[in-house]
Amino acid sequence: MIRKANPDDRKIVALLIVQAMGDLAFKFANSNNIHDAIALFEYFFSQQGNQYSYENTLVFENDGQVVGSINAYDGAKLLELRAPFLQYLIKNCGLKDFNPEPETEAGEFYLDTISVSENMQGKGIGKLLIKAGIEWSAKLGHKKAALLVDKGNEGALRLYLKMGFEIENERQFIGGQYYHMIYNNQEPV
Repeated sequence: MIRKANPDDRKIVALLIVQAMGDLAFKFANSNNIHDAIALFEYFFSQQGNQYSYENTLVFENDGQVVGSINAYDGAKLLELRAPFLQYLIKNCGLKDFNPEPETEAGEFYLDTISVSENMQGKGIGKLLIKAGIEWSAKLGHKKAALLVDKGNEGALRLYLKMGFEIENERQFIGGQYYHMIYNNQEPV
């Protein structure tokens, strides 16, 4: 079952966000300690008005347990939603002069992090979450859903292409190389 997230989901969703981000989560936390990265995203998931908030998250529940999540928001609001996160990183994580490139833009609904618990992967949950993100996008009136995929993540790239996403361009983001992919909401999911 897919549902809107709530603050009580913070522990598992923070872990899912860190899993989805990989090295990026450690760069944000300015630490190689997974507990620091998880704590950072637990905090922001519990708060309102930021890109990692429960307000911008759907979760997949299986037998009462959250086993997957998708975090998404209006690309036009990226800088507004990112501001509290960056301010916190500067103040609490020692990331002075840290200004990541924009990973999204106005005119698209950005699917930021999509993750499924390792023991539940391969069961179609990720695909259902992506479909829910696309439907959420269309319901809000967006013509495009977008995401970034690491150029080295061939499995995810194949899945997104199979689901109807197209590579629009390539982008650098915090030192990594990514495909910026678009799903046109005029297409059936």
